[in-house]
Amino acid sequence: MEQGLPESTDSAAKGSKLEFALHVFRGRWLSLFASFTVLAGVGGGYMFGMYSKEIKTHLGYDQRTVNLIGFFKDLGGNLGIFSGLIAEVTPIWILLLIGWSVNFVGYFVIWLAVTGKIAKPKVWQMCTYICIATNSFNFQNTGVLVTCLKNFPENRGVLLGVLKGFAGLSGAIMAQIYLALYGNDPQSLILFIAWFPAALSIVFAYTIRTINDGRQPNEVRVLYQFLYVSVVVALFIMGMTIAQELVTNFPPIAYDASATLICFLLFFPLVIVFREELYLWNKKRIPTSPKDVKIKIPAQSTERTEEMARKSCFSDILDKPPRGEDYTILQALFSVDMLMILISTACGFGSTLTAIDNMGQIGESLGYPSKTTNAFISLINIWSYFGRIFAGLLSEKLVVKFKFPRPLMTTLCLLLSCAGFVLVAFPSPGSVYLASVIIGFTYGSQLPLLNAIVSELFGLKHYATLFNVGGLATPVGSYLFSVRITGVLYDQEAIKDLSRKNMHRSLNGELTCIGTHCYKKAFSILAAAACFGALASLVLALRTREYYKGDIYKKFREEAEAQEEEL
Repeated sequence: MEQGLPESTDSAAKGSKLEFALHVFRGRWLSLFASFTVLAGVGGGYMFGMYSKEIKTHLGYDQRTVNLIGFFKDLGGNLGIFSGLIAEVTPIWILLLIGWSVNFVGYFVIWLAVTGKIAKPKVWQMCTYICIATNSFNFQNTGVLVTCLKNFPENRGVLLGVLKGFAGLSGAIMAQIYLALYGNDPQSLILFIAWFPAALSIVFAYTIRTINDGRQPNEVRVLYQFLYVSVVVALFIMGMTIAQELVTNFPPIAYDASATLICFLLFFPLVIVFREELYLWNKKRIPTSPKDVKIKIPAQSTERTEEMARKSCFSDILDKPPRGEDYTILQALFSVDMLMILISTACGFGSTLTAIDNMGQIGESLGYPSKTTNAFISLINIWSYFGRIFAGLLSEKLVVKFKFPRPLMTTLCLLLSCAGFVLVAFPSPGSVYLASVIIGFTYGSQLPLLNAIVSELFGLKHYATLFNVGGLATPVGSYLFSVRITGVLYDQEAIKDLSRKNMHRSLNGELTCIGTHCYKKAFSILAAAACFGALASLVLALRTREYYKGDIYKKFREEAEAQEEEL
């Protein structure tokens, strides 16, 4: 008997460890960590400026064609209506698996085309390939955002800032890992973009899901701890980017060390996950006295809900609920609020994405070497991260403490982006560095603001579809500003250069413009467009100022309290 006790105790300990492991696997915090990690691998679209030159040179395209391909990249990256509708009826892991599949197929075929392993594709085929590849972002982004907002509904400003921050860092993170694995080989970069996000999605697909296990009083503190880790990653990458720019022959071992440390920092939040899940595990094991248990039967429906349920989906389009309640998809689509969101999104995202996609050619036109141009793109990614964090955290503080309308924050960001466009339109020595910072910051800051505004005004019931509808305006703006304006004006300036110098196109048909005049007209137009988007956002801020004066999180607190009482 005495010998059997240790075996029984050891068996119980093993069983307890297994139960705790399952508890961690099923917990909200591991799901959140997995969400951050998946978003750290969605940066393929943000790195277009690093490999667009390879597409242009090896396939013999002019700048207008490259901008057309860039538009289809943006179209794929924002055509999220399909992922939104699929998310309404399928588990999240299906979204993630679809996402990695289309990512790999699209970029792998592009790599085959650029390396000459398949016949040169037609322009429409290249546009299709990159649209398919970048559409993967929507499946990953939708799965992550919908899950996390439902798991943490009361801290959406901070949460969206951190989530979008990791997505903003993804391009810079992937750049450092790519440099360690392949060196400075843009063709291999395309192959890396094909397999790396797929690997992350496969590993974490089954851990990202909606989990209803109540709320913790320290949720905001834990989210800030995740934030601190991401800040360290961002500062480290920025330091490495500057070092790689200043050091002429950066040693390969330094690239390896950089990538290794970044991977360590990305997985360090697992310590936070285990600590929080251990706290919840111990809390669950404390027996609850029957007298402490409160039974509260929630109201099944209100009179308004029952009345709306009897109506058809078309008859209640104009009978909209108050802001903050759950809108139907059609009610949101036919609202003036959504119209203002679409206009500001088209102008804001369309103009900043145009600048980002053309950054490679901007650097070339001003005489910067490719290494410096890559530094511009890394700066955009890093400051996009800071923009997302800043906008998410600051807007949350302003909304909660000062009842500051979140759309007004979008107005200020769009006005700031105008300064970045002006610095490109009228460049001076070193001004593109500052322009990269401003454009990256303002692009990033718009993302958490857009997602938070849609969730606040139209509710979370159909959020998967509605925030993707809001994003549809982005490719519209990108096509108008990038293909129809910037690409055309660039090629016109390049042709004028050839005429003045009495030269002809290069043998591969490439048109190149060199000088400060190349982007002057185009970026002056982008500055005007950003101002117009700021005006639309200001109108939305005025329309919603009464709503933001109230307690926008009251409903979620009451639901959480009711759930805790039931548990």
